[in-house]
Amino acid sequence: MRKRWMLLMFVAVPVVILDQLSKAWLSTVLLRVNRPISLLFDWVQLAYYENTGVAFGLFPDQGGVLSISAGFILLVLALTYQYLLPAESRWVTVATGLVFGGGLSNLFDRLRQGYVVDFIQFGWWPMFNLADSAITLGVAALAFHIIFIGDEPSGIEPEPIDDGLLNELLSRAPESPSPTEPSQRNSELPS
Repeated sequence: MRKRWMLLMFVAVPVVILDQLSKAWLSTVLLRVNRPISLLFDWVQLAYYENTGVAFGLFPDQGGVLSISAGFILLVLALTYQYLLPAESRWVTVATGLVFGGGLSNLFDRLRQGYVVDFIQFGWWPMFNLADSAITLGVAALAFHIIFIGDEPSGIEPEPIDDGLLNELLSRAPESPSPTEPSQRNSELPS
């Protein structure tokens, strides 16, 4: 079990570090430039945005409620990971690590600043950051696992069940009908 949490942290911690560093660096660059930076014409841009809402800017100015909700969701995720998700699946562990790391990084921002810095813009899509990307990839990987992989076989053959009663019933010779049965059957038939 300890190895499982180590792998999760091996994924989550770099997500938090990369997200926090990217936000800090791009915030100073983008605030200094004071305009979006085009990466791929105008379709992909880096721009500074203080998101006080949830993903995609929904429910703005709900910082306190969102921080408490995000903390609660992360706690539920940790408990779900510990007790309900398959322990031997690296796929699930990496996916959960992505969600956990992204969620923690955005929670740190909300607690420290009251908002999350978003800086990536793809065309018409709402702005996002690396933490949002990690959360999205992690949720997609978990959904893929649930839909297409499901429970992975453990590789251990189950012990055969004692089918003594079943064998006994199958080995018995069929009983011959009693003499009263044909007359009962004949009386039930229409004349």
